[in-house]
Amino acid sequence: MSQPLIGHLDPDFIALLDRLKDGLRTLFGTSNAMTLPLSATGSAGMEAALFNLLERGDPIVVGVNGVFGVRMAEVARRAGAEVTTVEATWGTRLSDSQMSDAIARVRPKVVSFVHAETSTGVCQPVEGIVSAAKEVDAMVVLDCVTSLAGRPVKLDEWGIDAAYSGSQKCLSCPPGLSPVSFSDRAIELVQSRKSPVQSWFLDLSLLAGYFSGAKRVYHHTAPITAIFGLAAGVDRALEEGLEARFERHSQAARHLIEGLEPLGFKPLVDAADRLPMLTSVRLPDRINGTGEAAVRTRLLSEFGIEVGAGLGPLTGQIWRIGLMGENARTETVDYLLDALRKILH
Repeated sequence: MSQPLIGHLDPDFIALLDRLKDGLRTLFGTSNAMTLPLSATGSAGMEAALFNLLERGDPIVVGVNGVFGVRMAEVARRAGAEVTTVEATWGTRLSDSQMSDAIARVRPKVVSFVHAETSTGVCQPVEGIVSAAKEVDAMVVLDCVTSLAGRPVKLDEWGIDAAYSGSQKCLSCPPGLSPVSFSDRAIELVQSRKSPVQSWFLDLSLLAGYFSGAKRVYHHTAPITAIFGLAAGVDRALEEGLEARFERHSQAARHLIEGLEPLGFKPLVDAADRLPMLTSVRLPDRINGTGEAAVRTRLLSEFGIEVGAGLGPLTGQIWRIGLMGENARTETVDYLLDALRKILH
């Protein structure tokens, strides 16, 4: 990222963008031509997916089992869609049968849900929900912000029409970019819209002119330095090998759970549904409630370790411990465990 800047239409930068797009296709498990680093954070990736596929009055079914499912539903409402939510207790997966029943009843244009719910540490199985969506010819939007490059993502195999992620999670890059991918079917839908996309900046039909084609057309000034960084992060992930990378995340998460349990921390999520890169744990009685914030403050001020607090109804009840990308290592876990023992004892 310390390289000298070049222009956003410079041939060398366009070549870098094309190489980065190829790398992102590998991470997303797709051949989608419209795969690109959106010049904004993962929340804009969410808006890009929903704003492009939804028009006012369109029905959508949204799975909600955490903060980011709630946010999906709110973004869809602001796009003017008719939103039906399927709720699950935070810390549990969405029910395939409940999602399928809602999809069959509503017959939505779009179905959306979160693959890796960052607020709870739940990994959502994909195939059952996608199968129900395909029965009614619905588009499927998948939030991959926390899963990309840390757990298998297979957009083509699963049948996903739009997906988005973030640069700052398992790719270990600074925040500010959102890798996104849209199927040809999704692009055809965008091109046949009756009304313009709500957001000019996130309109795929305009972005396509800059990110693809023989002649690139100015759309916006891309964040050159951030894209240098993202390209390096993607290269590093591919050089390590995705299977090795996935196993490293899983190994670090297992080591964390094993080390925390003797200290009184209990996993929030059942073993089969846990994310390896985001572990949510219930707190020991002695630091539950208001005391947990004081312990997190000491971890940060004395040891340089930041641990995420609970969100929404889980505020004050859990910690969310991220082991993502370069941080997903057993030595990182050991450093945290040693710090906790010193504070708690």
